[in-house]
Amino acid sequence: MVEYRLTDFLPTTKKEMELRGWEEVDVILFSADAYVDHPSFGAAVIGRTLEAAGYRVAIVPQPDWHGDFRDFKKLGRPRLFFGIAPGCMDSMVNKYTANRRLRSEDAYSPDGRHDMRPEYPTIVYSRILRQLYPDVPIILGGIEASLRRLTHYDYWQDSLRPCILCDAQADLIIYGMGEKPILELARRLSHEVQKANTANEPHRSDATVVVDFVANTCHDIPQTVYLSSTVTPQDGDIILHSHEECLKDKRSQAENFRHIEEQSNMMHAHRIIQQVGKQYVVANPPYPPMTTEELDASFDLPYTRVPHPKYKNKRIPAYEMIRHSVNIHRGCFGGCAFCTISAHQGKFITCRSKESILREVKQVTQMNDYKGYLSDLGGPSANMYGMHGRNISICEKCKRPSCIHPQICPNLDTDHSKLLEIYHAVDAMPEVKKSFIGSGVRYDLLLYRSKDETANKAAREYTRELIMRHVSGRLKVAPEHTSDKVLHLMRKPSFQQFYEFKRQFDRINREEGLKQQIIPYFISSHPGCTEADMAELAVLTKRLDFQLEQVQDFTPTPMTVSTEMWYTGFDPYTLEPVKSAKSQKEKLAQRQFFFWYKPEERRNIEQSLRRIGRTDLIQELCPYANHRTSPRAQESSKEKRGRHRRHT
Repeated sequence: MVEYRLTDFLPTTKKEMELRGWEEVDVILFSADAYVDHPSFGAAVIGRTLEAAGYRVAIVPQPDWHGDFRDFKKLGRPRLFFGIAPGCMDSMVNKYTANRRLRSEDAYSPDGRHDMRPEYPTIVYSRILRQLYPDVPIILGGIEASLRRLTHYDYWQDSLRPCILCDAQADLIIYGMGEKPILELARRLSHEVQKANTANEPHRSDATVVVDFVANTCHDIPQTVYLSSTVTPQDGDIILHSHEECLKDKRSQAENFRHIEEQSNMMHAHRIIQQVGKQYVVANPPYPPMTTEELDASFDLPYTRVPHPKYKNKRIPAYEMIRHSVNIHRGCFGGCAFCTISAHQGKFITCRSKESILREVKQVTQMNDYKGYLSDLGGPSANMYGMHGRNISICEKCKRPSCIHPQICPNLDTDHSKLLEIYHAVDAMPEVKKSFIGSGVRYDLLLYRSKDETANKAAREYTRELIMRHVSGRLKVAPEHTSDKVLHLMRKPSFQQFYEFKRQFDRINREEGLKQQIIPYFISSHPGCTEADMAELAVLTKRLDFQLEQVQDFTPTPMTVSTEMWYTGFDPYTLEPVKSAKSQKEKLAQRQFFFWYKPEERRNIEQSLRRIGRTDLIQELCPYANHRTSPRAQESSKEKRGRHRRHT
C-alpha cells in the first residue's frame, strides 16, 4: 500500500513550500473546493499540469474570505499570476436546490460543511486579490467562469448578467478544459518576465511586467475570454447582440445563444464578440480537441488520488463517490438541452489509451481501502468511448450541437468494440473482482441499427455484457420524460426507446437468472412541460411498476438551451414560443405527480387532474378516489383514455 508525504502534494502553506526549498512560487491557485489530488478535480489537474511543465505551483483551498484575508496573503505574491478555480460544480448549484433552498451538504467540502465557500467564489476571490495585489494578473477558470463567459441568465439572482469578467475584476477567462491554454499563458508570461529581467528593469516588478503583457499580448490565446475598450472585427467573427439589447429584448438573447452553442461544438469555431456598455467581450475560439496522447499525459500526472493530509479523518462527499472510479474519455455528443458538458468539454470524444486506463486502475487497486470493486469505469457518458465521425471532413463543417438528436447522424461510428476491449482488459486484472458502470448509459446508441453490421453486433454484445457483468443490482438510465413533445425540447430520444431497452433488460435478466432493477431518472418543470404531461408520465411509469426515486425539478443553469428557453420563452433554434412552469406553485403542481404512490399526495393529485380536465387519469393514479363525475364526464374520460392508450 502507498503512503504519501506532504511533499507529494502541491504545497498549501508556507511550511509546505519550505519543505520543498521554495521561497516563492510562479502560480498560486485559489480553489473553492477542498484540495483532492485527483484527476477528477479541476484545480489538481491545472496545478499538476503546470508543475509538469516546470512551474512552481501552490494551491490555497477554500480560503477564509472574511476578516483580514490572511489566507489570501499567506503565500505572498506569485511570480506570474493568481488562478481562481471556483469548483467542480457551479457554486450556486452546489449550495442551493431548484427551489433555492440550502442543500443538506456541500459535497466538495470536508464533512459537507456549508460555510467553506461563498456564493460566486470567482467574484469574491478575485475582488479580494485585486484589492491586495492590484498589479498581479488574475486568471479565471473552472465551471463557474466558463459558463458565464458571455451574457447569461442567473437563476439565483433572477437577472440577466454580463460576462463574469465585468463583475470579477480579473484579467482573463480560460474556459473549458484548461490544460492547453494555461500552459501557453504561463509560457508567454514566464518568457516576458525573463526578458524584462535580462533587460535590467529594476524599477518594474515582475507582476507589473506580467500585467502589461496580459493586457497587450495574450489576447490571441485560444480558449480565452477578455474585455477590451476597442475591437477590430475580422472575417468570420460572430457579432452578438449587445448585453443591453438582450436586457431589452429576450428574443435577442435567444438568438445569441444559438451562435454561442454552435461555436462551442464546432471543430473549427469562430471568435465571438459582444458589446457590454462601452467595452467588448471577446471570446476566442477553443483549441482543437485533445489527442489521445495529450489526454493520457494529463491523466498520467503524479496524482496521489487522495485528499490532502490536512483533511485526515474528514469526509469529502464528492471524493467518496469517485475514489474507486476511473474516467476513460472526455467530451459528449449527446447535446442534452439541460446539460453543460458540451459547453465545457465540447461534443468531440477524446479517448484515453488502454494502457493509460490500466495504469490508473492499477493505482486504484493499491489504495488502502480498495476491496476489489471499481465503482465506475465511465465518463461524461458511459458508452461513447471510441466513437467519432467516419468522415472527419464532415465533422469539421458540422454545427449540430448533438450527433444523436433528432436522429443519430449516419456519419457517426457507433461501434462499441473498443469499449468492450477496455472492459475485458480491466476485468482480466487479478486485482479487479468486478467493475461497475456508474455513468449514464445512452440506450439509444445501444438500440441504433446502422448499415455497419459489425457495429450492430458490438452493440448487442455490449448490452448483454453491461447487464450481466457491470450492474451493481441497479442500472441507472435517464429517459428524463415520457412526452415526445418535451423530449424533443430536451433533445432526448422517444420514450418508446426506453420501452424497448427495458424489454431487453428484463429479457437478459430472465435468461441469466438475474434479479436486477432498472432505475430511470426524470425531470419535472422542464420548459414546454405541462401538468398534463407530468400526469401522463406518472401513469406510464406506474404501468411499468416504477415508484420513482431519481427525480428532480429543472434547475436553470448558465449556458444551456433549456435555461435560455426558460428565461426568454423562445426556442433559440426555431424562435417559437415555449412556456415554462416558473413559480413555486407551478413547480410543485408538476412535481407532485412523481409521488402518486404516497397517500398524502393523492387528494391534491385528484384535485389537480380535475382542474386540468384529465379526470380520465384519476382511476389510474388515485384508484380509491371518491368520484363524483357526471355520466357525460365519465363518457368523456373513457374517450380520452382510449385515445391515449391507442397513442402509446
